[in-house]
Amino acid sequence: MESSGKPSVVEMVVLATSSALTAVFYSIYRSRVKTATHLKEAKKISIDQDLKAILSETSGRCIPYAVIEGLVRSVKDTLNSQFVDDCKGVIERLTLKEEKMVWNRTTHLWNCTEKIIHQRTNTVPFALGSYDENISTTVRVVRPLDAVELDLETTYENFHPTVQSMFNLISHFISGERSKGIHEMEEMLRVGDSVTGVGELVLDNDLIKLQPPKQDFCYFLTRQNYESLLRKQMSGVRVWRILSYVFGLAACSTLLYVLWKWYVHCRESRKRRSVEEEFKEQQRRLMRELQIEEGSFSATSCVVCLSRERSLVFLECGHVCACGPCFEALQEPKKCPICRATIDRVVPLYNS
Repeated sequence: MESSGKPSVVEMVVLATSSALTAVFYSIYRSRVKTATHLKEAKKISIDQDLKAILSETSGRCIPYAVIEGLVRSVKDTLNSQFVDDCKGVIERLTLKEEKMVWNRTTHLWNCTEKIIHQRTNTVPFALGSYDENISTTVRVVRPLDAVELDLETTYENFHPTVQSMFNLISHFISGERSKGIHEMEEMLRVGDSVTGVGELVLDNDLIKLQPPKQDFCYFLTRQNYESLLRKQMSGVRVWRILSYVFGLAACSTLLYVLWKWYVHCRESRKRRSVEEEFKEQQRRLMRELQIEEGSFSATSCVVCLSRERSLVFLECGHVCACGPCFEALQEPKKCPICRATIDRVVPLYNS
């Protein structure tokens, strides 16, 4: 806090940053609460022979937000893993990542970073079927890549390290980047996996579909069961709530500190003005007792003796109000005659 009572740059940065982060975290928290609430209120539907009849009797032949659990079944074609034998799936994601070390000029440390240099996702139509093999009813999954949480299984992973030469090492230290190698990974949603789908369940002609909801709901496709998915969402709600509270408390604390310092500054200013007015009134009373007119002495005269010139600067208050002999005559601890602040040190005043 500066002498003028204004907040310092550090205080303003802390207040602005904590306030902005609080707003961002609270917005995410409200969004997660909304998602968790919708997920908790979603209607659980079993894949059985009565599913078509249930949807036929429903208004609009759809359930806006439903939970379906079943096994992945191929509709026509399947995808074969490029690295694992006899591994078939309906979604395949191939990813190539470059791992490298980057020199941080601030911390003077090498930090590990990753950069995706290529990613391709292949899909084929698939459906969710009942755990009971005797039930032929299936639910076609529409636009699976639009799911906010598409849980795929890692079927292959390999790391190809970069061969380092002396020239490369020298160039890496000069550029501040050192390649570690290429990380190759394959992820799949395999045929037969147990999947929980959360979305809009509709009956289109004779085909049951699970598709992204039209309302402001989240679309889920995960290998977790419904209870685990709900626990995960609730855990995320708690994390963002704690972050909102922490940064909100930091913002409020900083604001209260700034206001308190401003109040202290205003109180000290009022006290200083009151002391100065009291001193001036005592000075005028003394002049009346001595029968001295106000214009009979210089404006630079010592406020104590009214005869000698002011020759000292009192610190830390900064007042120039007394001469050397009057300063020596002040009682210990020496205080400024004007504001009554303790005199820490004295600097001679030289008039040219």
